[in-house]
Amino acid sequence: MELFDVRLFVEARLGLEPGSSTVLTGPNGTGKTTLLEAIAYLGSQRSFRTSARDAMVRVGRERAIVRAHLERESRPLVVESELQARGGTRTLVNHRPVHGRSELADAVPVTVFSPDDLALVQGPPVRRRDLVDAALRLIDPRAAADLDQLDKVLRQRTALLRQAGGKLTTEVASTLDVWDERLVVSGEAVSAARRALVEDASTPVQEAYAGLSSAPSCAAPVTLDYVRGWQGDLAGALGASRKDDLRRAACTVGPHRDEVILRIDGRDARARASQGEQRSLALALRLGLHRLVTQRRGSTPLLLLDDVFSELDPQRSRALARHLPPGQTLLTTATDLPEGIEVGAVLDVRSLGRRS
Repeated sequence: MELFDVRLFVEARLGLEPGSSTVLTGPNGTGKTTLLEAIAYLGSQRSFRTSARDAMVRVGRERAIVRAHLERESRPLVVESELQARGGTRTLVNHRPVHGRSELADAVPVTVFSPDDLALVQGPPVRRRDLVDAALRLIDPRAAADLDQLDKVLRQRTALLRQAGGKLTTEVASTLDVWDERLVVSGEAVSAARRALVEDASTPVQEAYAGLSSAPSCAAPVTLDYVRGWQGDLAGALGASRKDDLRRAACTVGPHRDEVILRIDGRDARARASQGEQRSLALALRLGLHRLVTQRRGSTPLLLLDDVFSELDPQRSRALARHLPPGQTLLTTATDLPEGIEVGAVLDVRSLGRRS
């Protein structure tokens, strides 16, 4: 992998050990997380650190480039993303433009663990939706296309509502009808795919949570409940909410308001679980979905672990090390690793490139 003008890096080059773990070491602030962020961006077009993609561009530069030479199912791939400081982005796979995130998810399948994963449990519903959607993009091409279409429809419908200024003219009403029809088609498909995935993920998430427990056979049961962002049929819900949507200039019902309710032993994990339980559940969600994706794809996504052991007590660190799935892993640490991790290579991040 190569980076040019990404955050503090003027340039950097990184090679991973196939089928094993590569450990990036170095003091805080030397760029360990940036390298993981760049790899994850190639597969998702999103940073797991910030919603502002242009923040990845080194200060004072016009653009940043991330390039990776990969092999997927014995096929060589070159994936390259260019990020503009003013917000634009362009991504190529084998020198051909990419128009949807689903193509990138297939080219660079990744699972990311980070210290911020506690927000999967404590944070707003969008964090849990994004988790489910990322898995869907890896295993269900039809759902991935529906997600891309849903994103487009929601952007266009919201733009129309803002332009309307709260007034339902004939032209606005007819255009809203068109976007509502498209939202019904893609929205109902996405919600159905999400519900099915959440149901299928319940068992591997429970198994992962038990594996992180000091007494797996006595681990509390974990349940995942999927709740749609509307009542009744979506077409009727959109019609009933139209006046409110115009007043707020926003889409108030739909799959962008779906929720995944997490419970531990019947308790709402967001409000009534300890932080230790919440952190174990967040890790179990990642591990469970990683296992499900591996099973469905027949191949293992690249696993990225960003300093997760520093956030865990020794017991949970050892349990996570024992239950890491096989495959290619890249992890960062500023401290010693727990026992049980087989390491293929250890690299000091300060030796991988030039910094500003």
